[in-house]
Amino acid sequence: MSPARAGAAQVAFAGLAYSGDFRSIEARFPNSRRFEESLKRTNSSINELIVKSLKESPPKHFDLVFDNLLSLKGNDQVIAVALVITEETVSSEGFGQFRKLFIQFSGQAMFFDFKSMTVLRAYPITFAYIDAIDRESTDSEMNARISAVYFGAKGKPGIVARFTEQLSKASLPTPASRYIQVARVHLSPQTLEALPDKLKSSQGTAATWVADYLSEALSSKTGVPILPYAKGYTIGNILSMRIADGTVFELKLPKPDYELSIDVTDMKKVLYGNTPAGASYIYGVYVSLTLEEPLSGRVYLRSNFKNGEVKVVPASQEHVDDFPAYTDSLRGLFTKLSTIVAGASNAWLKASAAAPDIEKQLSDTREVLRLCK
Repeated sequence: MSPARAGAAQVAFAGLAYSGDFRSIEARFPNSRRFEESLKRTNSSINELIVKSLKESPPKHFDLVFDNLLSLKGNDQVIAVALVITEETVSSEGFGQFRKLFIQFSGQAMFFDFKSMTVLRAYPITFAYIDAIDRESTDSEMNARISAVYFGAKGKPGIVARFTEQLSKASLPTPASRYIQVARVHLSPQTLEALPDKLKSSQGTAATWVADYLSEALSSKTGVPILPYAKGYTIGNILSMRIADGTVFELKLPKPDYELSIDVTDMKKVLYGNTPAGASYIYGVYVSLTLEEPLSGRVYLRSNFKNGEVKVVPASQEHVDDFPAYTDSLRGLFTKLSTIVAGASNAWLKASAAAPDIEKQLSDTREVLRLCK
């Protein structure tokens, strides 16, 4: 057990975990599992590297203990935290002589009561990696990319660093804490058409992708925990996860006090400028967001939003991959809005929000988020 500060609450580190039916983990997380096995061959493990990161930047509001979680089972109350990988999307599509490689991992810094097996709070984490290659990746090349997802590359923090950062700022819930969750996501047919095959294969996969982006943006900018998007991860509001030592836990998700709904109504590409050197395009996304209290039916936020990002395409470029630009525009919308909800001023809002009383709506939204901290 690590040394504890006098009076500080203690949280047990449960390790890396995968969500969902444990029998399908190998099929749903093949690249992560192969990467895990490659680390074992070097006498290392993801858990060891996560623990090293956590010890270098420990949480401010509680003490982490690194004992075997099962050894604490007899205690009156044990709060535990795990890095739960909820989604692994790897897509490789051919365009002429090149292949577009899209990798996205989503996860949660998830706190749960080990005695009642109930989720207490969760801080979303995502990492996206897009590359152009001239062949299918070998296992070793893919392992190197998965390593970048977990541990970062070119100055961009990976999943482990983001998990550590979330824990360094996270606070434990109080009895008065309330819960917020992205409860519903819908994507229009034209939106689905703009996505890679792996994402548009089902509304569920694409919806989870969108929900994770909003959840992480809102949580990272405001510091508010957000329950996992249930349709992507749970059956009957029970979240199953398997930690690295093979133990399977069934966790109950609390019913949210507040629900977010997302409708991505359109994605459009518009020519912005054209010169002999190349062309520039605006990639626009159009989203409707609602925040409501299901018990009372009170609506705090309901507005359409739009965002556009410019991409320059050189005249010499034969193939244009639109998806990364649409991704930037969607993430940009959620990030800009979340920054404003966190208290910053931004001229973007006036041109991007349709509701005439948007400032009042955002003030109400801030109050909801304050109650969820």
